[in-house]
Amino acid sequence: MSATTDTEGGRTIPLYWPVQANRNAGLGGLFVVVLLFAIAYGVLFPGLFTLSGFSKFTQSWFPLALVAMAQALLMLTGGISLAIGATVSLGAVIAATTMSGPLGVAGGSVVVALAGLGFGAATGLIVVKLRLPAIVVTLAGSFIVGGAALLILPRPGGAVPGWLSDLLAGNTPTAFVLLLAVALLWKLYLATPLGLGLYAAGDNPVGAYRSGVPVDAARIAAYAISGLLSTGAGLFVAAQTGSGDPVIGTAFTLNSIAAAVLGGIGFLGGQGTMRGAIAGSLLLSLMISVMFFLGFTPVAQYVAQGLIIIGAVALPQLRRLKR
Repeated sequence: MSATTDTEGGRTIPLYWPVQANRNAGLGGLFVVVLLFAIAYGVLFPGLFTLSGFSKFTQSWFPLALVAMAQALLMLTGGISLAIGATVSLGAVIAATTMSGPLGVAGGSVVVALAGLGFGAATGLIVVKLRLPAIVVTLAGSFIVGGAALLILPRPGGAVPGWLSDLLAGNTPTAFVLLLAVALLWKLYLATPLGLGLYAAGDNPVGAYRSGVPVDAARIAAYAISGLLSTGAGLFVAAQTGSGDPVIGTAFTLNSIAAAVLGGIGFLGGQGTMRGAIAGSLLLSLMISVMFFLGFTPVAQYVAQGLIIIGAVALPQLRRLKR
């Protein structure tokens, strides 16, 4: 954080404005690790370098990238969400039950988007206005949203139009193009007052508030956008499978946190970048793929992921201690 000072009643009060320099710290090393895992995966699976192989990989990575961005948004403000997995499931079941009906793909997509925005905004209002811990509110929200998903679709079923599945989960890199579009929209959003307020809310909310930054609005908007990204991931997963599943998003909650942490997003807010979160999600996807091709059992994969994540969190702390 960079600050100037103002004086009120003999006290020095920091005034906030964003500084970009330290946000990119450590990204170079992260990109190198991602490159090494990509090379390893390419050696184990040469088909990765074909159009079809690249398309299939990006399709498996895209939902994780979206939820990593959704989690990173909240972590940048000093929050966190334990409801992301349930929100993914909600998006999937809504897509599977509306898109093949009278509403069609366009209407179903609108319902999916509104569900994500509505749940996210409601969560943000409770956290911000009632000053309740985000981890508690989102844990409760995960039960509510998970229950709603089960009410909508008690068991796997429903359907997504075949042409949509072919478009999103076929042999073309549509998922990669969509990810680029989301990243571009993020860059545009970051240039707005609410976007700048994300870092202010996590880094120095008091100083930011005194500087006129709309901290509360920025935090509420972050929860709303996080919900939108999560239900969007659910829609994509439903298109991949061709149907909906009320518990399909369960694993995304912890994986979203893992990807954000691997990407350098700090738990205390104001630390990290969205490109880091996306790179973290890519690294996690590559790790899972490489371990699969090396014959790791599911249990061994979980252990390895846990150790790598602990190392990713511990290394910056060890560097600080040495200094």
